[in-house]
Amino acid sequence: MSVDYLRISVTDRCNLRCIYCDPLRDVDFVPRKELLTFEEIHRIAELFAQCGITRIRLTGGEPLVRTNVVRLVRILAGIRSIDDLSLTTNGVLLESMADELKDAGLKRVNVSMDSAQKDNYKQITGFDFFENVTRGIYKALAVGLRAVKINSVIIKGVNVSQIPVLARMSVELPVAVRFIEYCPTSRQTRPASDYVPNKEVRRIIERRFGPLTSTLPSSGNGPALYFKIPDSAGCIGFISGVSGSFCRTCNRLRLTSDGKVRPCLYSAYGYDLKGLIRTGAEDRQVMSLLKKIIAEKKNFTRLNSFTEEFCMRSVGG
Repeated sequence: MSVDYLRISVTDRCNLRCIYCDPLRDVDFVPRKELLTFEEIHRIAELFAQCGITRIRLTGGEPLVRTNVVRLVRILAGIRSIDDLSLTTNGVLLESMADELKDAGLKRVNVSMDSAQKDNYKQITGFDFFENVTRGIYKALAVGLRAVKINSVIIKGVNVSQIPVLARMSVELPVAVRFIEYCPTSRQTRPASDYVPNKEVRRIIERRFGPLTSTLPSSGNGPALYFKIPDSAGCIGFISGVSGSFCRTCNRLRLTSDGKVRPCLYSAYGYDLKGLIRTGAEDRQVMSLLKKIIAEKKNFTRLNSFTEEFCMRSVGG
């Protein structure tokens, strides 16, 4: 397994308050001066690229709320050995920024959307931005961002009824609708009992649309397993982080918005790259740590490595 994928959280701030991610209204954000600057992100990404990283995904919080994030996209797109530059967004600002992002060099976009019904969407996110997100998805397709993926977290008693509606989007649009198993990350989020296994999600989809057929992903090599509804324009994906296990094939590292590298979403520690850089470290010193991080990346499992509660927006899930 080669480590070739870096997820970069550019901010821990978000314009939504989803019930499974960040349900608290009073939160402490990373002070702006403690966020990695674009120049620091560029330097780290360049050095990671020299260590074998070929794919970068920008995350948050919500990455599109970071001021001048299009400039960062353009900077990272200029790194010669980066083959794939993508972004995960809640879609609220996507309609107004899709053209600029595409022109700056963004290749792909994932949109988080847990309901296709306006009131239910507001219940989950705390805000009435459903139509903004829908327009953002259509705009991403129109400007040529491929492939557009829609990520949906299913929670018992909240949005199970939305499974067939979300799945139908893959019939009508050339998108991948991916169902992600819910896993709590702190006591403030929804309890583990709200988890819905993807085998149940698939059962609901097949009850409505008939048997799914296996298919290959249009891009990427992540943990999702893909299927098609007959005669559909897009496909269905299942990311089963709770009921399944893909730790042994995990090829990614995470850089938090305050400059720490985590080998795993659930790891209880991070290597402080920002501290190293801001104390004047030379490239060779930073590179030495990056090589150590890559060499020491282990196969984490939730049970063995989830020793610290965290808010998803602070890590960039």
